[in-house]
Amino acid sequence: MVVAVKVFKKSAPNGKLTVYLGKRDFIDHVDYCEPVDGVVVIDQEYLRGRKVFGQLVTVYRYGREEDEVMGVKFSKEMVLCKEQVYPMVNSKMEMTPMQERLVKKLGENAYPFTFHFPNMAPSSVTLQAGEDDQGKPLGVEYSIKIYVGEDDEEKGHKRSSVGLMIKKLQHAPNTRGRRLPSSLVSKGFTFSQGKINLEVTLDREIYYHGEKISANIVITNNSRKTVKSIKCFVVQHCEVTMVNAQFSKHIASLETREGCPITPGASFTKSFFLVPLASSNKDRRGIALDGHLRDEDVNLASSTMISEGKSHSDAMGIIISYSLRVKLNCGTLGGELQTDVPFKLLTPAPGTVERERVNALKKMKSIERHRYENSHYADDDDNIVFEDFARLRMNEPE
Repeated sequence: MVVAVKVFKKSAPNGKLTVYLGKRDFIDHVDYCEPVDGVVVIDQEYLRGRKVFGQLVTVYRYGREEDEVMGVKFSKEMVLCKEQVYPMVNSKMEMTPMQERLVKKLGENAYPFTFHFPNMAPSSVTLQAGEDDQGKPLGVEYSIKIYVGEDDEEKGHKRSSVGLMIKKLQHAPNTRGRRLPSSLVSKGFTFSQGKINLEVTLDREIYYHGEKISANIVITNNSRKTVKSIKCFVVQHCEVTMVNAQFSKHIASLETREGCPITPGASFTKSFFLVPLASSNKDRRGIALDGHLRDEDVNLASSTMISEGKSHSDAMGIIISYSLRVKLNCGTLGGELQTDVPFKLLTPAPGTVERERVNALKKMKSIERHRYENSHYADDDDNIVFEDFARLRMNEPE
């Protein structure tokens, strides 16, 4: 069985430049990040002595577009790296296997390019817009821009520019570890003796998107109060570093009276299960997602992973973390007893059994979607499938 390799392509409006990328998701492995490698096919007659340049651009939007008044902008656009693609500055540059195949396939007018993400560059995150929100969503996004110009300071024209949206993501380590996160808290009462003890333990520290989170809850009531109900939440915590803002959202929840009331001297042990999903939080404003290129395969934003020797205060962009929160309702006068147990929510690493299972599910979902689409074509000789990028609106003048 021969497996075709999918390659994404996009052409400039005038058709004189065509860019090819082997993938749109580039993985940050904490200690290193995959480079952005691609190939551009150039119409030599169109250049007339001009050059072709490439840029890796990030846009960090930390405020709503409709709130931008009096020249105040709530976004930062930064060129992370740029290079001259043609004429090639380094004719002996080392190409990846995908670049070698594409250059061989596309001919003498194909030229490779490679961009590298800076250290500590933030991951792609999109904050989901509400139903009434207009303009671009908040978050961090990346794009590749290839354009024709006289020098690298020139912005280029829309008709001879190609913009391709990409994502920078983090994956889980190959092993999840054996640590079981837990929390033990107690609550005393001013005019009453004894305490209520709450212990919460998770069955693992790292969960994959779509997995069931199991929380074992142990309640011991040594007080004179009564526990009336139990609430469990999966909480997504977001920190927007540009404006030093923090907020949290409940992305999965349950409330139960099972075993309640837990009277003085009684105890209760039970495991509860929650499944946080992006599909269960559609149209909820402020939910962080892993980029937003395709609605059908988007996940909740993965937990931000920090390299050894660094702290979350050193990270940039939008920092994501998760916790399981348990609340006990101790009555009107007793108040609530609450604890949070942190965990990580990530995408399975390539090559793992879990990743193969995720890919199989995605493939099943995409079969019907691609059956009637004609936006790609196959070349059986080299087993390469070309798929067109969706159009990316460019803001440059005509």
